[in-house]
Amino acid sequence: MQTLLHEASRASSKSIFTKLESNVRGYCRNYPSVFSRAQNAILIDEGGREYVDFLAGAGTLNYGHNNPYLKEVLLHYIAENGVTHGLDLYTTAKRDFLEAFQRFILAPREMSYKIQFTGPTGTNAVEAALKIARNLTGRANIVSFTNSFHGVTLGSLAVTGNSYYRDASGVPAYHSTFMPYDGYFGESVDTLSYLERMITDTGSGVDLPAAVIVETIQGEGGVNEASYRWLRGLQHLCNEHGILMIIDDIQTGIGRTGPFFSFEDAQISPDIITLSKSLSGYGLPLSIVLMKPSHDAWKPGQHNGTFRGNSLAFVTATEMLSRYWRDSGFNGRVQQKSWKLGSGLHRLRERYPGIVGVRGRGLLFGVECASPELAECIRDVAFQKGLIVETCGPRDHVVKLLPPLTVEPEVLDRGLALFEEAVDVAHLKQSPGRLQGDL
Repeated sequence: MQTLLHEASRASSKSIFTKLESNVRGYCRNYPSVFSRAQNAILIDEGGREYVDFLAGAGTLNYGHNNPYLKEVLLHYIAENGVTHGLDLYTTAKRDFLEAFQRFILAPREMSYKIQFTGPTGTNAVEAALKIARNLTGRANIVSFTNSFHGVTLGSLAVTGNSYYRDASGVPAYHSTFMPYDGYFGESVDTLSYLERMITDTGSGVDLPAAVIVETIQGEGGVNEASYRWLRGLQHLCNEHGILMIIDDIQTGIGRTGPFFSFEDAQISPDIITLSKSLSGYGLPLSIVLMKPSHDAWKPGQHNGTFRGNSLAFVTATEMLSRYWRDSGFNGRVQQKSWKLGSGLHRLRERYPGIVGVRGRGLLFGVECASPELAECIRDVAFQKGLIVETCGPRDHVVKLLPPLTVEPEVLDRGLALFEEAVDVAHLKQSPGRLQGDL
């Protein structure tokens, strides 16, 4: 009787969300538990059940839930009455962050960039980057790529490929042109040659763009990887035609693919870089735009916002940079975990015909399924077993795995084992002639 009453109470505790929260809520529909606590790669619901979190705030929690090192400095800063909100005033927290970013990120890579603090979300950074490119070049058109995702505010949405998000805008999307991403037509088609022909042929109908904006790995788009060769070719094309190159590193940066920036191994030098999600290291909102100094043509206050910069996020970001990016050791540990996760996923591909591809780098992997139904089933069964993963891609046919970079080896093994169980059950459920109720 007590168990039934407890279950009824927990069900009632979710009714407030349905009653008051907008229909726009999304993730909670796929993971219908009420979570109360979290630590590193573990989420715990209010009933005490643990879940291995391979979603990590959609890439916002690269350093885990409640990272103890970052929590310690944050609590100390609050206890000492540190400035919580400072507009764009000079503060000690901002100075410490800028010094750490220069010392641990820019200087070792011999990178020279100015830093702009935008509103707190990734789409704010993208909006600013697009505005910079248009103001500098005097041109309006932006080239984006098939299956891209850059945000859901109107400017960012105009360069986002997914029709599900675009259809919600309510107005036409202007001043953007979509071109095929690397591999969009298969390995035999050179999409860069296509792009160059379209922007140089006066009969193509495509205006010379102010910029191209590109993700090195399209996370929301299905974990599609651009080759280093393609990225270098894209930069060469941009340089040759006076086009700015914007790298959207919002999900793929801050160590997600191994190096701090996802494009480092491609040996390119973007004109503009957008960063957000895991930049604070603690799940606190913080977004920045990096631009080459010659591109910093802003007039004071020309692009502002009440929450540009987040003092609490500065504090945790500074600790994250100094603790994890002081040397190459952290990158090496991420790559070791990457090999373990990638090897396990490739073994699954060999066993199950419903898995038609595995791709990714660092701790960002996508498992492409033969159908959206299989991907959805894997996600749902995984959750039932205590593992959180999400689906992505234009048909939601790819299961995406984003464990925290700090995940303990034993928890990584546990999550991989749960994923294997979910794939096993999902294949049985999807087998022709077998009723789901049989399981």
